[in-house]
Amino acid sequence: MFTRLLYYGTVHLNRSEEETWLTPIGLLMDLWECHKQFLGLAKPKREVFIEDVIPDGI
Repeated sequence: MFTRLLYYGTVHLNRSEEETWLTPIGLLMDLWECHKQFLGLAKPKREVFIEDVIPDGI
């Protein structure tokens, strides 16, 4: 698993090998998930729009 995460971090996320090793595992997994969503390989579990977050009248 670590070899695959190292590959994702260095090749797909454009990080150096040292930077990939020093990145917390949760952050690296979040970055990889965002990358997959950006490429259209994965869909977000829930889509939230700005109108859902900020109420009218502000």
